[in-house]
Amino acid sequence: MTEREASRQAIGIAAVCVLVYFFTNGMALFVPQNLFPRFMETFGATPADVSWTTVITFLISGLLAPFVGAAIDRFGVVRVIRAGLLVLGVTFSIYPAARSLQDLYALHAVIAIGLILSGLMPNVVLLSHWFRERRGTAVGILVAGSSLAGAVLPIAISPLVNDPAYGWRYGVAVLAGAFWLLAVVPGFIVLREPPKQPAPADGAPADAADGVSFAVALRSRTLWCLAVGSACLWFSIQAMTSQITIYFEQEAGLAPQRATALYSTILACSVAGKFAFGAISDRFTKHGVMVATSLTLLVGCLLLFTRGGAGFGLARSPAQLTAFAVIFGLGFGGSFTLIQLVAVESFGQLALGRILGVVIFVDTMGGALGTLLAGQMRTATGDYFLTFAVVTVVAVIAVANVLLIRPVSRLSTA
Repeated sequence: MTEREASRQAIGIAAVCVLVYFFTNGMALFVPQNLFPRFMETFGATPADVSWTTVITFLISGLLAPFVGAAIDRFGVVRVIRAGLLVLGVTFSIYPAARSLQDLYALHAVIAIGLILSGLMPNVVLLSHWFRERRGTAVGILVAGSSLAGAVLPIAISPLVNDPAYGWRYGVAVLAGAFWLLAVVPGFIVLREPPKQPAPADGAPADAADGVSFAVALRSRTLWCLAVGSACLWFSIQAMTSQITIYFEQEAGLAPQRATALYSTILACSVAGKFAFGAISDRFTKHGVMVATSLTLLVGCLLLFTRGGAGFGLARSPAQLTAFAVIFGLGFGGSFTLIQLVAVESFGQLALGRILGVVIFVDTMGGALGTLLAGQMRTATGDYFLTFAVVTVVAVIAVANVLLIRPVSRLSTA
């Protein structure tokens, strides 16, 4: 295969990876979270009740991540992705038939299996094999796909969801059809494993020795600081995104359509953050850029608070809520991207599936805990002040852990 042919094929594979991730993550996580108020109405549930859908998704996918990482290293990443697409296609197709919260819980348990098989980890591994020099840009574009889905898909089905004649079931059914056509079919037709010892598609030199062993990675401070820091970031991100639509509607007093639009603003800005910070990381150290993204996320959390005569409270003004959505979204997107890039650049390709499996296991547990506690605290206290205060404290802990990560250049000479 010539360099031009390899480059053309890599671009096509990257485009399909983005499309696959757009639908897998968007439909497994962001669409259900945006539908939480509708689930509460349909099933007479509390915020804590509906939050269990996301918690189940995170717990099961996180527990499976190390095993899926090993399967990627052993059987090949494309086979794993295709298996996950089939699982998700079937599950999304029967999702509208759910008649109880227990049905939703069972569906999300299966969704978790499909998500870990065809979501972030395998797509990052596949792109990392095809791209070297511009890996940050490639991964940034990839992970922007999920946020783009979070910004686009809820708005796309909003006319159906908010129409009493149709409702959320029709909206999800439409998305299920799109999933088969735009994710499953391209995933089977286009995705390919890279050639053995390929010349990198973007013309960069091949990685020397192709990375460190899994045992060496497990003994390194970088792996565990990255895992704990990313777990705290995911705690904050998931706690916020899983509950913010409920807050917008029930405490800030926004209409459902306006709440959905503001939720989509968070995800739209995370698209910009993922792409921009991914590209920036190709020019500066990944560690330094990750510090910046973590601080941006923290500033976004702080923008949810306001100080009045009675002390601190939560923001309700449209202007401040919009500022929160923009800044938090940028920090969310940038942090999400840099977690993957620091892992890839720190440890190389040799055991990347298993290493990412460990990182994703730990940070997924953080995301599950954030979702669970956020819903439980809101139900117990009656408002979101304590919830968002805890989220902000955890974001501070995330910044501290990210600061402790050893720079990639120092790790390579250790």
